Amino acid sequence: MSTTAQIGVTGLAVMGRNLARNFARNGYTVALHNRTASRTHDLVAEFGEEGIFVPTEAAKDFVAALERPRRLVIMVKAGEPTDAVIQEFAPLLEPGDMIIDGGNAHFADTRRRERELREQGIHFVGTGISGGEEGALHGPSIMPGGSAESYESLGPMLEKISAKAKDGAPCVTHVGPDGAGHFVKMVHNGIEYADMQLIGEAYQLLRDVAGYSPGQIAEIFRTWNTGRLDSYLIEITAQVLSHVDAASGEPFVDVVVDQAEQKGTGRWTVQIALDLGVPVSGIAEAVFARSLSGHAALRAASRDLAGPKAAPLSESEAAAFADRVEQALYASKIVSYTQGFHEIAAGSEEYGWDIDLGAIAAIWRDGCIIRAAFLDRIRAAYDTRPDLPSLLSDETFAREIAAAQDDWREVLVAATRQGVPAPGFAAALAYYDALRAERLPAALTQAQRDFFGAHTYRRVDREGTFHTLWGGDRSEVEA
Repeated sequence: MSTTAQIGVTGLAVMGRNLARNFARNGYTVALHNRTASRTHDLVAEFGEEGIFVPTEAAKDFVAALERPRRLVIMVKAGEPTDAVIQEFAPLLEPGDMIIDGGNAHFADTRRRERELREQGIHFVGTGISGGEEGALHGPSIMPGGSAESYESLGPMLEKISAKAKDGAPCVTHVGPDGAGHFVKMVHNGIEYADMQLIGEAYQLLRDVAGYSPGQIAEIFRTWNTGRLDSYLIEITAQVLSHVDAASGEPFVDVVVDQAEQKGTGRWTVQIALDLGVPVSGIAEAVFARSLSGHAALRAASRDLAGPKAAPLSESEAAAFADRVEQALYASKIVSYTQGFHEIAAGSEEYGWDIDLGAIAAIWRDGCIIRAAFLDRIRAAYDTRPDLPSLLSDETFAREIAAAQDDWREVLVAATRQGVPAPGFAAALAYYDALRAERLPAALTQAQRDFFGAHTYRRVDREGTFHTLWGGDRSEVEA
């Protein structure tokens, strides 16, 4: 078999198939492989006119079809299936070749795989790909990790197939070594969880407090999408809320069971944030909200618990309330992105990745699920101040949140009084207030820890670590 393919894709489910088609549409010859050979042949039969494909069945034939350095993209389920594919193909490769994992792998697995394959001279490129099946076909946001050498060979190809921001820049960058790409994709998904939860809370407040119908709320979201909330998720929310179920004639959102599922990346974001000591309370609340929604028996058993019943507002009051919800949603979204970028910065420091936060904001401007207009401003904020400690420290964002805070607080007051859950809004505001507080109750917490466990404490008036002998005269000793 001639070695003519510039890249190969193994794993031809929806994402893998569309990514292979994207490469072919952009002029690359693409070798194809799938465990079930019929998928390979079906792709060529249906989409063969889109470009040049080299279908293969045996692993050795797939590898033989690739020009050197070989670029082999894996698009299979994360975990053991990925390891199985690597074990199948790695022995067939040579030093300098590369394996690109485009699945939602845990970054720790990516670090392990990169280390093991590096010993064999093979480049392992853990690559986050966001945008769903449409993005894979038409241009996703791409977050490759791995060696700088591998990006020199692979990068131009990824840049060609990626989404392009409004300024024409490709939505891809070399994120950093080993697991950096999958780490950033993980945090992207965590922000996505928070973003979706906040949008859901805004919808429920507009419906249960303001009394709007799903169709009316769709129009509100369409209006919001023309301003600073302009984003993919706001756009599709309007489409979902305006959709009427053909079978029942009811709003589509009312015929969907209110139990949200998850695949794990949001949960990973929270777990790793705990390991790094980074507060991502907004993302955590979004993960827990999905979990709570799935406990149908618990919710059914609790439905008769005491609480206020929402009383819809007058027309003028509802319109004013909708404006306040927009302020609360915008401020809470900024907090979610703030927490996500803080986690990326902490991960970068912990693992020595040297991630450029401005570059990450830039590649999220198009192609990915959380693409939003204000990401261009986030990019500019980090480009201006690479050492920016927090997005809330940026003068423009700080000014906007200051202007939004009164409405933000009023929305939460209304939610509490009328018994409408808004955990994402509340967590975001609590985070904001905790950052701006002169003193936190952590002083009392540390004193309690010293009392029952002799965990020591530090003082505000002198250097050193101390312990109080809480029995007897309660004298203080330096630890």
